[in-house]
Parts: sequence; structure tokens; C-alpha cells
Amino acid sequence: MHAKPSFDVDGLPRIAPGAVAGGAMPATAAPRGLHVPDSFWRYATLVGVLAVVAWSIDRLNIDLDRLPGLLGRMGATLAQRYFPPNVAHVVQPDYLHSVLETLEMSYLATVFGIVLAIPLAWLASHNVSPSPRLGYPVARLVIMACRSVHEMIWTILLVAILGFGMLPGVIALTLFCIGFAGKLFAEAIEAIDGGPVEAMRAVGANAVQVFVFAVLPQVRVAWTGTSIYTWDVVFRAATVVGFFGAGGMGWYLRESVQRIASQDVAAIILSIVVVVVAAELLSAWLRGRVARAVA
Repeated sequence: MHAKPSFDVDGLPRIAPGAVAGGAMPATAAPRGLHVPDSFWRYATLVGVLAVVAWSIDRLNIDLDRLPGLLGRMGATLAQRYFPPNVAHVVQPDYLHSVLETLEMSYLATVFGIVLAIPLAWLASHNVSPSPRLGYPVARLVIMACRSVHEMIWTILLVAILGFGMLPGVIALTLFCIGFAGKLFAEAIEAIDGGPVEAMRAVGANAVQVFVFAVLPQVRVAWTGTSIYTWDVVFRAATVVGFFGAGGMGWYLRESVQRIASQDVAAIILSIVVVVVAAELLSAWLRGRVARAVA
């Protein structure tokens, strides 16, 4: 005889376990929540950014009525005070020697900064740091401290301590280089493949051997490009640190500004632009050579 079907309290037949094929219970549709289109969030973000911009302009009392005619007034001022540039001032032997001093200052600061940034980046990398508890936070703190203070502020502080000259400029740019290159070096280490590192550790290699044979081969190309770019940035900074007493081209710029020799200032600014552009082209060429060499 067949079993009588059972009914629930509502008079509906109960579905016995296993009545569905495969013993699976019938799926129930999940409740659908409120769907917000992606375009809404994009427009909301845009409106929020514009609202913050408008609020900042209002809070800072920026007078937008002064913007119309700004380029015209700027052109008139340059034509009346700074034109024509006194090119003879920047071809004097003393000034050309200051250009060479600026190049030397940037080179020394880059070399010293990179040499100091390499061990700091090693310690500040969470995946290969030989001292995660002590060395990692200390190295991170040093790199962040060097990055948090602008190189001009370092120059002012060091000039006040050490006096005028190239030494405070080199030290200030070295500190800037440590913060700039150290962060990029550490990020390159943290992005490496962990396989070679684990393999070296598995055979009993110490921390230095792991760094030399497993980490360094993976980051040397990235570090080379970063080092060249670091010199490019440091050289641009070196052209103006002399304005605060650290020697080089910036010292002549400060002297001309104090004498209100506007045409000399124009010539010095043009020479700085030319030298920086040349350094940028050289840096781009060297980075391109490195990229082609490893391609």
C-alpha cells in the first residue's frame, strides 16, 4: 500500500527529504537588495570633489576676480623688468664654476644617499627584513623622517648649524635622497617573487646571502632606473638650495635678487631651465639604455 501524503497546518503537502532528485532541497531565491548603479558613485564622487574645491576657495579667501588679465600683467612685468636677460652675466667664469659645483653637489648627494638608502630599504622591507621587530620600524622611521622634511628646510637648518657653503647643501640633498630613494627601493623589494627567497632560506642561507643572491638580482634593474631618476630630482633641487646659503647656482640667484638686478635674475633662471632640461634628457637617455639592455 502507498503511504498517505502528510499535510502541514496550512493544508499544503509536505515535501519529504529526498523527494527532490539527488536529495537536494529546492533552491529559494535570495532576496535582492537595492542596486545602486556605478555611474551614481562616479557622479557623487565628482560632485563631492567639486564641493570641497569650492569650500576651500571660500575658506582661503581666494579672490578669483584677479585671475582675468593675469597673463597680460605677467607678460608686461616680464617685458618691463626682466627683458632682455643679461646673458653676459651667466657666461662669466665664476658663474660657470657654480654650475659645475651644482653638478658635483648633486652627484655626491646622490651617491651618499643611495649608499645609505640600500641598507635602510633592506631593513624597511617587511618580506625580507633581517630584523622585523627592531630594524623594520627604525628604518621606516628614518626614511619617513627624511621624506617628511623638505630639502629646503633641511638646507636652512643645516646652514644655521654648519654655516654657509657646499657642506650643508650636500647633507641636505643626501637626506632628501635617502627618503626619496629609500621608499622606492623598499617598494621594489616588497614586490619581488618570494620563491628564490624561500629557497635560499630552506638551504640555510643567512640574511646577507638571501639579500645578495635572491633579492638583489630581482631589483637591480629597477634600482638602476630609480637611481638615475633620483639623481635627476636631486640635481633640480641642487639648483635652488644655494638660494638659502648652500652654494652653487642658487647662490648667484639670491645675490642677484638682493641687488634687484632683474635682468641678471632672468638670465640665471633661463640658465637653470637649460641645465635642468639637459639633465632630464640625459636621465631619460640613461633610463632608456637600461631598459633596452634588459629587454
